[in-house]
Amino acid sequence: MARIAGRFGRVEPRASARAYLLGLLSQAERKNCWQLAEQAGHIRPGPMQRLLRYARWDADAVRDDVRVYAVDHLGTDGGVLIVDETGFVKKGRASAGVQRQYTGTAGRIENSQVGVFLAYATSRGRALIDRRLYLPEQSWCGDLKRRQAAGIPETVQFATKPRLAWEMIAAALDAGVEAAWVTGDEAYGQDPQLRAALEARGTGYVMAVACSTRVRINSGRTPVRADTVADRLPANAWQRQSAGPGAKGPRYYDWAWVHIGTGEHRHLLVRRNRTSGELAFYLCWSPTTVTLAELVRVAGVRWSVEECFQAAKSQVGLDHYQVRHWTSWHRHITLAMLALVFLAAVAADAAPKRPTDPHRPARSREPISLTVPEIRHLLTTVFGPPAVTAARLLSWSTWRRHHQATARYSHYRRRSADETGG
Repeated sequence: MARIAGRFGRVEPRASARAYLLGLLSQAERKNCWQLAEQAGHIRPGPMQRLLRYARWDADAVRDDVRVYAVDHLGTDGGVLIVDETGFVKKGRASAGVQRQYTGTAGRIENSQVGVFLAYATSRGRALIDRRLYLPEQSWCGDLKRRQAAGIPETVQFATKPRLAWEMIAAALDAGVEAAWVTGDEAYGQDPQLRAALEARGTGYVMAVACSTRVRINSGRTPVRADTVADRLPANAWQRQSAGPGAKGPRYYDWAWVHIGTGEHRHLLVRRNRTSGELAFYLCWSPTTVTLAELVRVAGVRWSVEECFQAAKSQVGLDHYQVRHWTSWHRHITLAMLALVFLAAVAADAAPKRPTDPHRPARSREPISLTVPEIRHLLTTVFGPPAVTAARLLSWSTWRRHHQATARYSHYRRRSADETGG
C-alpha cells in the first residue's frame, strides 16, 4: 500500500483500496464488491463500488507502480516480456467490449470480454505488469450511445490486439524494464507490424507462427512453407533440449533451427514433441548472435503467462468482477495485478538460494520453495478478519436477498413489456 498510497487524494478511497486488496488476497469464495465488502466488515458494498467507479484515482498510474514493483523484486538478467490475451465470459451486452467472440478461456466462441496482457518473467518469478481491454471494431467503436453507456473515453479508438500488445511493450521498455526478448503465441507472431516494431526497437523476439507461414531460405532466395522446411530437415539437425522446468520435471523436446532471410540473426525455430511428433514453429530475430539454447529458453518462457492467468484467476479473483464500466474494469484488473505481483515478490524473496540444477528435484526431498497459493494461504491465516457475529451475517444475507429480489423484479418487468409490446 505504501507504493500506491499517494495515488489516492482522500483517505476514504485509500482505506477502501487497502481493504479491497486484502479481500483479493483472502479466502473469500468470490472476489466481487459484495463479498469483498462483507470480508472487510462493511455494512454495505457501497465503499467498494465507489472505489471502482466514482472515486478519484488513476488506475494507469497504479499500473505503473505495479510494473516498477515487479521489476524491483523480480528483475534479473534474462528477463522476457510476454504478450497474450485471456477472456472473461459475461452475460448481456452492456459490459464494455463484450460481444460473441472466440476466447481461449472457454475454448469456443462465447459472449465475453477479452483483455490483452503483458507479463514479465525472469528466473525469480513472473507477474502481469500491463493490461488493455480489447474494444471490437464493428460492435463497439462506431456505436456512440453504447460507448457512452459503458463509459468508454472518446480518445479510445479501435486497435488490433497486436497493436495493443506493442503499446504495452513500448511503454514497458520506455519505463526502463530490462528485457532483451519478447515472446507470444500465433495471434501476435503472425503480425508483421509487431515484429517490425520490435526489430526497429532492437528487441529480440521468439514468436509462435502457423505451420503455413512462408519463410525464405537459401539466403532469402527461396520462399517455402515452415512445415515444408521441417519435413526436409535431416535427422542430425534435431537437438534434444529442455524448454524449462515443468510440474513433472524438465520439458524436453527436439529442436531445430534454420537461417532464414538474408541476415544471420533471423531464424525459423521448430519444436517437435518427442512422443507425438507434433510440430510448433517460431519466427526468431535477435540484434546479436545467439545460441539455439537461448532461443529455446525464450520459447519455453512463453508458458509463464498462462501460469500468471491461472494464478490471477484462482488466487486473486482477476475474473470475479461484476462491473460493466470501462473505468471499473481497469481498476479491478489493476488491483488484482497488484495483489498477484505482491504474492510473486514474497515468493521470490523467500526462495532459498540454491544452485541451478534441473535434476535436483529428482534427488532431493527438501520442501519445495513457497508458491503463490501457499503464501496466500498463510497470509489469510495471519491477516484474516475477526470472527463475524451472527447478526452481521444475517444482515448481509437479508441485504443480498433484497437486492436479488429487486433485480429479479426488474428483469421480469422488462421481459413482460417486451412480450406484450408495452
